Amino acid sequence: MEQLKAAIRAQLDKLIRLNRSRADYLAKFEELIESYNNGSRNIEQILEDLLQFAGSLSAEQERHVREHMSEEELTVFDILTRPGPELSPAEREEVKKVARQVLERLKTLLALDWRRQTQARAQVRLAIEDTLDTGLPKAYSPELYQGECSALFEHVFESYQGEGASIYSGAA
Repeated sequence: MEQLKAAIRAQLDKLIRLNRSRADYLAKFEELIESYNNGSRNIEQILEDLLQFAGSLSAEQERHVREHMSEEELTVFDILTRPGPELSPAEREEVKKVARQVLERLKTLLALDWRRQTQARAQVRLAIEDTLDTGLPKAYSPELYQGECSALFEHVFESYQGEGASIYSGAA
């Protein structure tokens, strides 16, 4: 069981490092372990539950393939849709398109040490705001739009060093 827990923890750490919106998986994992430690589950039950959980992690790890997106695009998509408005299938496709567009645009702006330069940070923030403003469906309220801009900028600031270096560079 300890080996299974360690393998799941390693897989979880990688998934969450690439996409923080997956943190609910960590909470569920810790809840499973806690229920075992409290005696609410026996060894057979926890092993079965951990195996099912590992299967759900594998499915989440492959979700970007099902969505026809890179892991990087899926992270932006998740930021823009979690929590977000209820979207129709057509609107979901619009948001996927916006996720691709914003990444393409940002990659031209993310120079070395962009995070240290006020003007470079402002250009990145403006690029995010412009792309989301022109591309997001009407289901996004002005308040939600502002929240998504902030969340996406925070993600970019934390995940991209510039000159092509990011947390996704070595994740393949």
